[in-house]
Formats: sequence, C-alpha cells, structure tokens
Amino acid sequence: MSETKQDMFSLKDKVIIVTGGTGVLGSAFVQAIVAQGASVAIIGRNETKGMQKATELIAGGGRAISICADVLEQHQLIAARQKILANFGRIDGLVNAAGGNVPEGIVFPTADIFDLDIEGMKKAMTLNLWGTIIPVQVFGPELAKSGNGSIVNISSVSSKRALTRVLGYSMGKAAVDCYTKWFAVEMANRYGDAIRMNSIMPGFFLTDQNRSLLTNPDGSLTDRGNSIISHTPFKRFGHPDELTGALIWLLSDASKFVTGMDIGVDGGFTVDSGV
Repeated sequence: MSETKQDMFSLKDKVIIVTGGTGVLGSAFVQAIVAQGASVAIIGRNETKGMQKATELIAGGGRAISICADVLEQHQLIAARQKILANFGRIDGLVNAAGGNVPEGIVFPTADIFDLDIEGMKKAMTLNLWGTIIPVQVFGPELAKSGNGSIVNISSVSSKRALTRVLGYSMGKAAVDCYTKWFAVEMANRYGDAIRMNSIMPGFFLTDQNRSLLTNPDGSLTDRGNSIISHTPFKRFGHPDELTGALIWLLSDASKFVTGMDIGVDGGFTVDSGV
C-alpha cells in the first residue's frame, strides 16, 4: 500500500470531540482517535473518569483534554467549545457517543402495553435524539470552518429491527437515523463538502447499561442474551475495538465522499432472517 493511501486514514493534526467519552464505547473511541494522531476532547458527566482517561492518553504521548459537561445543557457545551478552541485552536470532528437506554424507557413483558411510562419514553428520546442534536448545534459551525469536518452519530440495530423491551431507546435511535440523513443533506446544500454527517449502527456490545440484561452475575447469558447470540451469525457479542475501524474511516479523508450513511457493525444481526 502506498504512503498516500495509508495517509487517507490518518487523523494527524485533527481535533476530535467525543461526547460520552467516559463510557465503554466512548473510551474505545478516544483511544483509537488518539492512536491515529488526533487531539481529542473528552466530554462526559463523570469528571473523575474523564480526567483519568485524559491523563492516561497524555502519558502515552497523546494530546487530550477532559471536560465535564452534560450534552443536554447547551450552555455547558458552549463553555466546552471555548475551552477546546483555547487549547487546540480548531475543531475537525465530532463523535456523538452520549446516549443509551434509561430504565423508565423499558417495557417489561408483564407490563400493560397500554400503560406506558410516557415520561420515561420522553426521557429516552431526549437523551438519544437531543443529546445528538444539541452538540451539533454548538460545535457544527466550527467544524464547517475547518473545511473538512466530519460528524459521526451512533445509531443502533434497535432502530432497524423491533426488539422487545427497549421501546424508548429504539424510538430515540430511529429518530437519530432520520436526523442523520436529513441534516447531512441540508449541510451539503449549504456548505458543500466542507462538513458531512454519518452514523455507525452497532449490534450488541456489553456495556454498563445492558450488561445486567444480557448476562447473569456469574457471567452466563440470560435468556435475552442467548436469544441475541442465536440471531447473530457470528454467534458472539462485539468488542468495543471492533467499532473503531468504521469510526476512523468516517472521521478520516478516506470517506470524504460519504454522507448521510449508516454503517452497520453488528456481526450480521440485521441481515439474518433466522432461517
């Protein structure tokens, strides 16, 4: 492979923001981004974890800062933007990894389907949809200024297939899918190829939020976990590092002509008919 082709996937000299950067998937994202030569701004609500991760990356020779902020609080993100620009001078990429399921958005098998927790559903929608939109509103103008900005949202297989229990989360991610396509087109109409937006659609990865649903305390699979594995052709859960290849591609110049796309990383779950 020529050096030019190798450089297509480099993030050297880029400044990338990762919201939800203290979670299981977010931590894998920031690690991979720094490994590709970028400076990273870790945004999350857990200040201790954020500082620990930034310190770890800096000790390894990377450039990183941690900012404690809530993606649903616009004023906190505006303050974060100022800090990032003061430290790095520019913003080239945004990974909207903040989101996830909330207990109030779960519908259990014994629940009355006509007695949903409406406020819980709204909470799940707000976290996943507005937790994606608000950071774009705050950081997007700076990405457009870079002339080659890339935004990566996080979708889910639950937005494509009807999964029991996780209704609030599924609706939130389906809304993110709609937003990704719509906003990608509108940005292109206004900024040309100076800024683009895509998403990654993970399959099933063990995280702090879903571990108790998929595994028992002894590490064995729950009935739900077994059902998921049986419907995944690779017959296993994904590892967080297996999402980073798609992420680096979408953030790098290798995907400069890609926008509005949803890249599946699911071990075949969404294409399996079950037959």
